[in-house]
Amino acid sequence: MGIDSKIEWTESTWNPVSGCTKISPGCLNCYAERMAKRLKAMGQPRYKNGFELTLHPEALKEPYHWKKPRVVFVNSMSDLFHEDIPVEFVQQVFNVMNENSHHTFQILTKRSHRLKELAPLLDWTKNIWMGVTIENDDYVFRADDLREVNSHIRFLSLEPLLGPLPSLILDRIDWVIVGGESGPGSRPIKKEWILDIKAGCDKSDAPFFFKQWGGVNKKKAGRLLNGRTWDNYPQAVKDTLQAV
Repeated sequence: MGIDSKIEWTESTWNPVSGCTKISPGCLNCYAERMAKRLKAMGQPRYKNGFELTLHPEALKEPYHWKKPRVVFVNSMSDLFHEDIPVEFVQQVFNVMNENSHHTFQILTKRSHRLKELAPLLDWTKNIWMGVTIENDDYVFRADDLREVNSHIRFLSLEPLLGPLPSLILDRIDWVIVGGESGPGSRPIKKEWILDIKAGCDKSDAPFFFKQWGGVNKKKAGRLLNGRTWDNYPQAVKDTLQAV
């Protein structure tokens, strides 16, 4: 089933794949890995393999049962462009999204090279938003790869933000989400990094969304930046949220 989400920038999650492997510094304290281990301990059938990469073809039927339009984060517990997921399965996931055009699907990947490789084989209907995660300046190339994808909306998740991003270019980026790392072992975020990114968003007219400061107690740290929240969305999400 689609699960209501507490993630600030979406409404629900859908996981036709679970499990992943670490490829860059942002993966160190992966929240999905912690959650998968917890779900396995609770006896959840889909997580019997813990955080090992696992396909869930039965989940492909789920969006057909959602009557009300919703904003859906796809694979919050994995990476749809993981190198071990067969191309055919990625195409099946896209087919489901293509056929459920009343929902908005948001996909994030750290594997931008494979995204760029598979993108021509996929049907990018307007309800599919594609994003990449960037945690420090060594990985801004992911935004370059994203720009080559024919997605209606291209967005960045700069979370966990682990350093400044002086090389980041926001040309043809439609939305920017920024957040600090949370949970055990969380690494600090600096205000000047965030403000530099926001200034870039202002210059390029990219909507800026500040998700959290993070830390061990993210609720206490909150979401205020310069005394207010920043919950800016692309117009397409605003329209969807208003229609629900």
